[in-house]
Amino acid sequence: MEQAVQRAREAFLSGRARPLEFRLQQLHALQRMITEKETEISTALKQDINRVSLIGIENEIKLATEKLAEWAAPRHVERNILTISDEVYIQPEPLGVVLIIGAWNYPWALTLLPLVGAIAAGNAAVVKPSELSEYSSLLLRALLPRYLDKDLYPVVTGGASETQELLRQRFDHVFYTGSSSVGKLVMEAAARHLTPVTLELGGKSPCYIDRNCNIRTACRRITWGKFVNCGQTCIAPDFILCEPSIQGQVVDRIRQTLLEFYGADPKCSPDYGRVVNQRHFNRVMSLMEGYTPVVGGQSDASQCYIAPTVLKDVPPHSRLMQEEIFGPLLPIVTVSDMDDAIRFINEREKPLALYIFCSDKKVKQLENRYKKF
Repeated sequence: MEQAVQRAREAFLSGRARPLEFRLQQLHALQRMITEKETEISTALKQDINRVSLIGIENEIKLATEKLAEWAAPRHVERNILTISDEVYIQPEPLGVVLIIGAWNYPWALTLLPLVGAIAAGNAAVVKPSELSEYSSLLLRALLPRYLDKDLYPVVTGGASETQELLRQRFDHVFYTGSSSVGKLVMEAAARHLTPVTLELGGKSPCYIDRNCNIRTACRRITWGKFVNCGQTCIAPDFILCEPSIQGQVVDRIRQTLLEFYGADPKCSPDYGRVVNQRHFNRVMSLMEGYTPVVGGQSDASQCYIAPTVLKDVPPHSRLMQEEIFGPLLPIVTVSDMDDAIRFINEREKPLALYIFCSDKKVKQLENRYKKF
């Protein structure tokens, strides 16, 4: 572990990652890996979470290669009285060696997207994929050294103990995608070295449906956003807020949309994923205890399968509403009006996203009334 970090630092200090030509060559090599190994990558994704598609990586590489010269160029700034006789500009510089701790729910995108940025900026990067997406992790460890500089961009695999050991090393920046609880540990470890961090965490992202909106359109969009990747997306709508008068319509529209998206039995649909492992399956199932689903609710522990599930009239202070669900459960909490919805959200921790569905232009401004957004 320590040796991998040391090799990356020595490689960075050699200066070979600085030339723009080298950075472009490495980005093109990463693109080639994705293209040439698409079948193997898709197979690993299928084995891990029953998905086959990569999201956003190729677009990110394209953007980086097109913009790299502009990003790396000096940016002149306005002089002031203290710098009136100087040439004043900002020169972008590589930070050094960065640590990328990937996530299991999108094991390729959430690991390689930070890597694209690190390469473009001229950094070395130690890549730590999630051990929960085992097949993707092992494949990434095998593939990356074949395409990229193996000293500048080593892959370290393993579980929590390996991650903890990595966090004891000194890095120049840490990227972490995952839960808030682990995010606190990452930030605490980084603070020992005064290392800056980028944390992409989740939270209970609310979804407000106003009674004066196209409920069919709203429910189609919510259904896609919630149940894609079996609900294991950091910006997925975590719960719905709506008035009691439209709750029944919302349930019916989501039921119809699920039938359209995944058929009568989502378990047989090639487009519907699985919970990543048995521990998370048990966690999500426990959140349903005490509720009778109005849609879905079926499960199969042997496949870590939980059907797309809707629960209505969920109490605001229930366990289901205390932690991020990160699974295919969609609770509906009723509120008396828009002001009640605003109060409900403002009383809770700031989430990663907020979704509003309405047709009234005045209501569309309600995000300005949320003190946290």
